[in-house]
Amino acid sequence: MGGPRGAGWVAAGLLLGAGACYCIYRLTRGRRRGDRELGIRSSKSAGALEEGTSEGQLCGRSARPQTGGTWESQWSKTSQPDLTDGSYDDVLNAEQLQKLLYLLESTEDPVIIERALITLGNNAAFSVNQAIIRELGGIPIVANKINHSNQSIKEKALNALNNLSVNVENQIKIKIYISQVCEDVFSGPLNSAVQLAGLTLLTNMTVTNDHQHMLHSYITDLFQVLLTGNGNTKVQVLKLLLNLSENPAMTEGLLRAQVDSSFLSLYDSHVAKEILLRVLTLFQNIKNCLKIEGHLAVQPTFTEGSLFFLLHGEECAQKIRALVDHHDAEVKEKVVTIIPKI
Repeated sequence: MGGPRGAGWVAAGLLLGAGACYCIYRLTRGRRRGDRELGIRSSKSAGALEEGTSEGQLCGRSARPQTGGTWESQWSKTSQPDLTDGSYDDVLNAEQLQKLLYLLESTEDPVIIERALITLGNNAAFSVNQAIIRELGGIPIVANKINHSNQSIKEKALNALNNLSVNVENQIKIKIYISQVCEDVFSGPLNSAVQLAGLTLLTNMTVTNDHQHMLHSYITDLFQVLLTGNGNTKVQVLKLLLNLSENPAMTEGLLRAQVDSSFLSLYDSHVAKEILLRVLTLFQNIKNCLKIEGHLAVQPTFTEGSLFFLLHGEECAQKIRALVDHHDAEVKEKVVTIIPKI
């Protein structure tokens, strides 16, 4: 393989290898630069879904570099800014995201995986990148990490999917993972970071009615987590239940759920406002859906211990009426609008 042509191929291969290895050096160098924390940017409001737009035509995923040596050894010869450093605040472009996705798919180093997921999650907070990551085939690459045995990696993968799910088109690809996320949420440790991240993703995925039916078989589990979880978990479960309660097609499933009678304690006056307002709204939404013309015209049979019996019982009515004297004006206002529905 001698001559100018052979030398040209070798030079091209070396150049491609150095360029394609961009992220691994930065990730490994970042590990030596100290313990600066990398925060996940908060996702856009789940109630304000927007369709991301791509910037021009995107190329396919890059092929594995053909140069010799390891990625790490090649990478250490470059001097690019550390894109996974928390202080690096620029939005990555399509080429950089492509390299980061390839890195995430190819490495087995848990520290590098976690840092790559954080960077992708941060960039997925921007609508343009939500579309770019999808078009680069990034959603299944990220979603594959929710199977990881490392709980911190599972959490970061769920956080990244949470930001990606703000885009309606992305939800079409993410929906195939809903059942797996539900299993992790209801079988994993209570109040864990993974559980909260999973609940947040499910909340985003149920802002519209399109995928709510996929949670039908998990409604009773949601109420169980609601009653046993801490304050943060309770609030997140209620956000999810409120999404479901606004959809008349989900009303019967909600009312059939087997719910412990301790649920009614959430209507006590001493309950935190952020929880109390949401359980009052849950009651209101379900009542509104029941009054929609033609819905549940033939009333199904609800078993004792179901949410239907709890919400239509005298104890629930008494607790809600007692809240008319609540010290918080917003709670009182909500109760005044509900009392005529009791």
